[in-house]
Amino acid sequence: MSDTVNIALVPVEGDLDVTSVPALRRRVDRLVARGCRRVIMNMADVSYVDSAGLGLILTEARRLRGVGGLLSLVNVSPQVYHALRRMRVLDHMPVLRAGARRAPSPLDPSVLPAWRMTFRVEATGLAEARGRLGELLARLALTPDEVFDMTLATGEALGNAVDHTCGDGVLVTVAAYPDRVCVEVTDCGEGYEVAEDEELPETGPLAERGRGVRLMRLLADSVSIGRKSSGEGTVVRLVKLFDAPSGPAREADPLTSRPLAL
Repeated sequence: MSDTVNIALVPVEGDLDVTSVPALRRRVDRLVARGCRRVIMNMADVSYVDSAGLGLILTEARRLRGVGGLLSLVNVSPQVYHALRRMRVLDHMPVLRAGARRAPSPLDPSVLPAWRMTFRVEATGLAEARGRLGELLARLALTPDEVFDMTLATGEALGNAVDHTCGDGVLVTVAAYPDRVCVEVTDCGEGYEVAEDEELPETGPLAERGRGVRLMRLLADSVSIGRKSSGEGTVVRLVKLFDAPSGPAREADPLTSRPLAL
C-alpha cells in the first residue's frame, strides 16, 4: 500500500467478501484516523463482491464524505462493475472500470484557452494555493469529486516542487479549454523528466517521488513531467477532461491579474 498524508492507494487482494472485509475495514479505518482523506481502492484482483463487501464500500464512502474526503474504486472488472451498478453504488462514489481510463488527445495548437491564470506559490503557502486552485476549478464543468482529485493531484506536484527545489519560484497556471482543464506547476530546480508511460521504481532514490507521480496519474487523466523550455526547472502538467464539451466555464473569466513570470 502506498500512502501520503492525504492520499492512499489500497490494493484489495482477492474477493471482497465476509472473510476479507474485517481486515480491509481495519486498514481503511487506520488511514482515516491518521488523517487520510482520499482513499483509492484498487480492485484489479477482485472478481466477486458479496453483501458484506458492498456494505464496507458504502460505509467507508459515507465515513469519508462525513470528514470531507472521498473514496473511489479503480480497475473494477465487468462482473463487479455490474454488481455495483445494480446496487446503486455508482451513485455514491467514482468507480473506474478496468481499461476505461480516458487518454486526452493532443491539443490543437490553434485552440486558445477560454481563460488562463498564473499565480505564485510561497513555500509556506501550500494550503492557500490549494484553496485558490480549488476555487478556480470549481468554476469549470467538473464535478465536486473531480475538483477534489485535481486539487489533490496538484498538491502532490506542489509539495514536490517546494520540497525538491528552491521553493520561492513555484508557479501554478490554470488554463480552461473547451474540453479540458490544464494545470501546470513550474519550479526553478535542477529539472527532471518522466515520460507519461514510464514505469516508476518501487525502491531507490526516486521511490518517494515515484509514489507521488503514481498518485497524480490516478487522480488526473494525463500527467506529463519535463524540463522547462528555457532556464532551469521542471514543469508538471496535469490534464482533466470534462464529461461534456458544453463549455469550460460556469462563471465569468476569473482572470483578475496579469500572469507572473520567473
